[in-house]
Amino acid sequence: MTTSQPRDPAPDTTFPDPEEPAATAFLPPPRRHRWGFGAFLLVEAVLLASAAFVSALVGDTGPGPLPIRVVLLGTMLPTMIAAGVAVLITFVRGNGPVADLRLEWRWADVRTGFRYGCVGLVFTTLGAYLWTRLVGDANATSAISALVEDRKMSVSAAIVMFVYLWLLGPICEEIIYRGLLWGAAEQLQWRSERWGRVAAFLLSTAVFAASHLEPLRTTLLLVIAVPIGLARLVTGRLPGSIVAHQVNNFLPALTILLGALGVASF
Repeated sequence: MTTSQPRDPAPDTTFPDPEEPAATAFLPPPRRHRWGFGAFLLVEAVLLASAAFVSALVGDTGPGPLPIRVVLLGTMLPTMIAAGVAVLITFVRGNGPVADLRLEWRWADVRTGFRYGCVGLVFTTLGAYLWTRLVGDANATSAISALVEDRKMSVSAAIVMFVYLWLLGPICEEIIYRGLLWGAAEQLQWRSERWGRVAAFLLSTAVFAASHLEPLRTTLLLVIAVPIGLARLVTGRLPGSIVAHQVNNFLPALTILLGALGVASF
C-alpha cells in the first residue's frame, strides 16, 4: 500500500513588468500628502512675520538709505525661513520634499529648465524694455534693484547678494510656489490629472507675480513667471522650474553685482 505524497505547490508564475526596475516592481504607489492650502498660507504668514521680525530686530536706522546689511538680511532671511518651514511641513504632514514637492534630480530636467529659462530671459528682456517705454524706468525697477541702485558694496556683500539672487533665492521661491502651492492645487479633486496640473500652473503663476507686492510690476512679473511655470508643467518636477528661474535671474543679478561693485553703471 502506498501513501500519496503532498504535491509541491504550484510555481509562482507572476512576474514583474520587465520594463520596471526590480527594486520598485512591487512597491505601493506613493501616499498622498496630508497638507494643502493651509500649509501654503502658513508659510506665507511665516514669510511676512519673518520680514517684520527682521525689521524690528534692526530697529530705526535713521534717515537715508537702508544699510547694506539690512538690505541683505531683509532680502534673504524671510524667504529662506519660509522655504525651510515648507520643507518641514512635508516631513511632518507628508512624505518628504522629494515625493511631495517633486524634488527629484534628473539631468533631462536641467536641460529643459535651461531652455525655458533662456526663452524666458528673452521675453523678460523684451517685456522689461517695452514696460520701461510705457511706464518709465522707475516703475520697471524691482524693489531690490531700487534699494541697491547707485550704491557701492563691499566685495563680500556684493557676492552674497549675487549668489542669493541667482541661485539660492530661486530655490527658496520655487519650493514655496511651484512646490507647496502647486502640490496643494493638485491635491484638489479635478476631472483629470491633466486639469489639476494646468490649474496648479495658472494659480502658482498668478500668486507668484502678486506675492512680490509690487503692483506696478505685476504684469511684468507674470511674463517672468510663465516660462518658469511651464518648465515645472512640462517636466513634472521642481528642479526644472528651479533651473529656469535661476537662468532668468542671472542677468539681473549680474547687473546688480557689477553696479554694486562700481564696475559698470546701468
